[in-house]
Amino acid sequence: MADRADRADQYADTVLVGGHVKTSSGWAEGLAVRAGVIEAVGGREDVLRRRGPDTRVMELAGDTVLPGLHDLHVHPIYAGVRERRCKVPQGSNLADTLRIVAAHVSRAAPGAWVLGGQWDTSALGTLPDRTVLDAVAPHHPVLLEDTSGHSSWANSAALRAAGIGPGTPDPPGGVFERDLAGRPSGIQRETAADLLAASAPKPADEEVEAALEWALGEMLSYGITSFTEAAVGFTAGPRAELLAYTRLAARGAVRQRVRLSLVWSPNDPACEEVIATRNLCASGHITPDCVKIFLDGVPTDSRTAAMIEPYTATGDGRDDEAGRHGLLAIAPAVLDQAVTRFDRMGITVKFHAAGDAAVRAALDAVEAARAANGHGPCMHNVGHCTFVAKTDIERAAQIGATFEVSPYLWQPSPICSDIATAVGPQAVERVWPVREMLEAHALVVPGSDWCVVPSVNPWSAIETLVTRQRPGGSPDSFGASQAITLEQAFELFTVNSARQEGMAHRVGRIEPGMLADVIVVGQNPFEVPVTQVHATEVKMTFVEGELGFDAGA
Repeated sequence: MADRADRADQYADTVLVGGHVKTSSGWAEGLAVRAGVIEAVGGREDVLRRRGPDTRVMELAGDTVLPGLHDLHVHPIYAGVRERRCKVPQGSNLADTLRIVAAHVSRAAPGAWVLGGQWDTSALGTLPDRTVLDAVAPHHPVLLEDTSGHSSWANSAALRAAGIGPGTPDPPGGVFERDLAGRPSGIQRETAADLLAASAPKPADEEVEAALEWALGEMLSYGITSFTEAAVGFTAGPRAELLAYTRLAARGAVRQRVRLSLVWSPNDPACEEVIATRNLCASGHITPDCVKIFLDGVPTDSRTAAMIEPYTATGDGRDDEAGRHGLLAIAPAVLDQAVTRFDRMGITVKFHAAGDAAVRAALDAVEAARAANGHGPCMHNVGHCTFVAKTDIERAAQIGATFEVSPYLWQPSPICSDIATAVGPQAVERVWPVREMLEAHALVVPGSDWCVVPSVNPWSAIETLVTRQRPGGSPDSFGASQAITLEQAFELFTVNSARQEGMAHRVGRIEPGMLADVIVVGQNPFEVPVTQVHATEVKMTFVEGELGFDAGA
């Protein structure tokens, strides 16, 4: 009996065979998995030798097997909650937006808030104000986020409910846009948008948990086996969101590996408390070892991203320093001290830094931490990087900083039109400078920022890294000079992301000894025209050998 048990221990749990398996050195026909680990990769006979009486053998019929993909900047709870709110498709014009809002108002209880988004000034055709929403919602507070999540549009009822009027000052790091009479127009930027949102009702714990569970399944369906939650508390507050993660993890519903980014801002004891107690929510698949620091806004019509050169478009009565160069949210000395402290604690810092001045401040802080602590294991992550000065690209690799880019955003779209108007055509030539980053040997990783983007689909992002066009190809492009190869694009989502997560020894490649985080897709993205990569469909997603998604089920 013992001898039989010993032999059973040598059998594979699962064998995938009859396909095209992408390995580090080429292509194979199949692989064998035992106890969540890839045990063998090779020809048909090689992997079938691992078969035992209880082995699950799956014939691939020519399908392609790839390493699982990673998304290093996602807001899954936000995405799930937004599915149930007043959802305005990106690119909607003013008439369609108001029609959708009116329909939601008609179904809302008397006086209930109507919350949702998304809108862009370029798509609406004008910068809106409260009176436009008042026409379709005179009695219900309405609050709509823009596509970036850094601005909001409110009606008069929402402003009244929040106690915001002509005498309300702009909060530090934020702006209430105002009409000619000095009254809040209904457009809020950055912390002013946060101030108004704080008066709106938060989702209940059950809604948060359901939203997260839905989002986890959505990501698995696209082959995402690891992700970074980019800002815990972004939607429902840190307590509710950490509770949702721990509850789902306790019942085995968190299949992916998750890194949690805990928001930090100066002089906020609540942030420090969450960070101090972070390991209470740690588990096998949840690692709360990252801190998120917001350094600026976005380089759209809001002009809140911190820029070295002034914006080409100002106007709206904001011809001051903030209107010309954007907002840097944290003083450099305070930032340097914080990053040095977190680095010493072994906590990775993820910065929101869209403008090149914010990226420079982030890199300065990382450099200060390296000077104080030496080069440690934390790969501090500068997120978004819409604009980066060439000199800053060159020093990132030297100080061990990572650039996180957003290939989901840069196809020609309303938000990109807003960016182009704000910064001018010359700056847009180098928007999201991925090619330059790779040439400088910096570590570059992808982040969707879902649900700032409408879909978490990584295949569209992989394609647009290569084409800088709309999925499927288009005559227009965005930052075409920064295009890279398909192999480079795929590495961003696999081996590069694994390095950033400190998991390069376990995931990111299909080789014996690596964890069996693999996906099965219906087309080989390396054998189709690059403009068809976005159409890649995932048939199965395995995390540590366990089938987490099956399109045929």
